[in-house]
Amino acid sequence: MEIAFSDSVAVKDATSVSEARRMALLAAQRLDFDEERAGEVALLATEASRNVLIHGGGGQVIVMGIRDGDQTVTRILAMDKGPGIANIAQAFTDGYSTAGTMGGGMGAIKRMATTLEVFTGRSGTILMLEVGHATLPGPLRIAGIALPYPGERLCGDGWTVHHTPERMSILLVDGLGHGREAAEATQEAIAAFRARAHLPPGEILGYLHDALRKTRGAVAGIAEIRPDKSLLTYAGVGNIAAAVVAGDISRSLISHNGTLGMAMSRVQEFTMPWSSNSLLVMHSDGLQSRWDLSSYAGLTARHPAVIGGALLRDFRRQRDDASVVVVKAA
Repeated sequence: MEIAFSDSVAVKDATSVSEARRMALLAAQRLDFDEERAGEVALLATEASRNVLIHGGGGQVIVMGIRDGDQTVTRILAMDKGPGIANIAQAFTDGYSTAGTMGGGMGAIKRMATTLEVFTGRSGTILMLEVGHATLPGPLRIAGIALPYPGERLCGDGWTVHHTPERMSILLVDGLGHGREAAEATQEAIAAFRARAHLPPGEILGYLHDALRKTRGAVAGIAEIRPDKSLLTYAGVGNIAAAVVAGDISRSLISHNGTLGMAMSRVQEFTMPWSSNSLLVMHSDGLQSRWDLSSYAGLTARHPAVIGGALLRDFRRQRDDASVVVVKAA
């Protein structure tokens, strides 16, 4: 993966809607979208954030950009904690509105988005929209979100993935603290990972430890999934949380104490069975770890970005950078 970024805005008023539009345009520019496609992304962000404001009473919009080879996609997550959508099919019908508007926004969203997914219930609504395509080879899908400490522009958390049809290797890294120096440590770790991504997770962490000596340091977790061998291998240093969820069973993966670039006692790899109904969640300490996916009816069947969005919406700590990566079968 060549590039992955995300940004967010808290939707509280009409000014927030305008900010979501500007954020979407900037994402489209970073991905070199043409004027027509950039306009579509901006319109989708506008309509999605307006719906969060009107129907959800406010919430959050996250805009993500991904470039992988010649594939690019802009992904929008619009999340609220409102009453939910009673009838999804009706809500996307032109002319239908529960808020006294003309009822054209949701229909336009459906026609314009390359991909659309809605997860709604009593805990609120998550709307995921994509413009473009970024389909990885092989049987796995992945989505990652990394958001900066509130008020910061640079994020000290980051993620990346290296993939072949047979294997996927995922890095999640959290630079110590937040701001510019944390972001520099994270980018150094991502660069070192990309140079050694073909190696096993434990061995890669050793190289990251050496690469980060010139930085303030970071914590990180690396997972390698081989669906053809029904196997997941994990190694972590520091407080990166990771778990494999299959049905109602969640099994935590262990990271050893330490800080890459500063002090690392040991690296140990752990293996776990991986099946077509397995789901991997990795996150930094910007999220609380008391989540339980089984408490969300039907969530595990959704796109990885929707799953990650639900965890960010409901379990994010507001005093740090926050990141989450979700992997599941395609």
